[in-house]
Amino acid sequence: MELLSVRDLAKHFVVRGHMGGRRQVLRAVDGISFSIQEDTVMALVGESGCGKSTVARLVLRLINPTSGSVLFRGRDVFGFDARELKTFRKAAQIIFQDPFASLNPRRTVYDTVSEPLVIHKLVPRVEMKERVAGILATVGLGPEILHRYPHEFSGGQRQRICIARALAVSPDLIVADEPLSALDVSIQAQILNLLRELKRKLRISFLFISHDLRVVQYLSDTVSVMYLGKIVEHATTAELFRQPLHPYAEVLLASAPKIVLTGESGERRDAAAGRKSGQLMPRVPRAVVSGDVPSPISIPSGCPFHPRCPKRFDPCDRIVPELKGKDERLVSCHLWNPF
Repeated sequence: MELLSVRDLAKHFVVRGHMGGRRQVLRAVDGISFSIQEDTVMALVGESGCGKSTVARLVLRLINPTSGSVLFRGRDVFGFDARELKTFRKAAQIIFQDPFASLNPRRTVYDTVSEPLVIHKLVPRVEMKERVAGILATVGLGPEILHRYPHEFSGGQRQRICIARALAVSPDLIVADEPLSALDVSIQAQILNLLRELKRKLRISFLFISHDLRVVQYLSDTVSVMYLGKIVEHATTAELFRQPLHPYAEVLLASAPKIVLTGESGERRDAAAGRKSGQLMPRVPRAVVSGDVPSPISIPSGCPFHPRCPKRFDPCDRIVPELKGKDERLVSCHLWNPF
């Protein structure tokens, strides 16, 4: 069943010009649509500044949109009254990028994790300590840390505390906004495995925002690729990594680092596919793009990617391609529309 549906969502910010110049419009999110089914993980990927974090805040109604709607179980979250909004806050939680900045340094772990339980009146006071200890155990932390403060923990432990806080109210949806980017690589693997295990056990849906394609391939069921506030391709994870259709998605995948195993006979094998599979790794040429990412204040006419696209042709600089396709495979590119 469909849990979350985003329809033509847009968020524009008015920014001041330099040296007293006229105000301009920054199009952080420019009319995107997607949906998340129950018990699934949808990843949102793209370069820094493409609008991913703005989408996260819009979905959770932390900021208001310029236009469009966000439907949670068929109801527009921007139309909720105070009581309905409180219920929505219980059902949809967020894990922020920086685990230290998102924890109050003056509050103990017990205070932090118990707060949502107190707000929503889910647990009697006499049972609170036991419940908080149980939630911490779910993310691999022991009861001895209950009365310690955030500065006493490593980055990975802080992120586990943030995950525990999100899990406290048994949400249906968790928005994970770059939850691994502030952590060391070895710790990233631990947190990633934890999220995957929680999803399997608790059947929680995730909107997983990341720029790390290795993580996305491991965790997600579907992927949406963003560029300059727009979704340029949407597909199942397997389809996207097997054959990206949009030139920008192709560039992203070609630029992702790969661990290559070389056999005795000189053949190359993809380590990500597993050592036992013996799957040969094709020699994929590096896709090269020229130029810088355009400013979201001055988005080019036509396809926003056309100034950097190695495959651009006549209509690309004049006509904005629509996001079209079949089933779950959608592409915004003149090379593929119509399918």
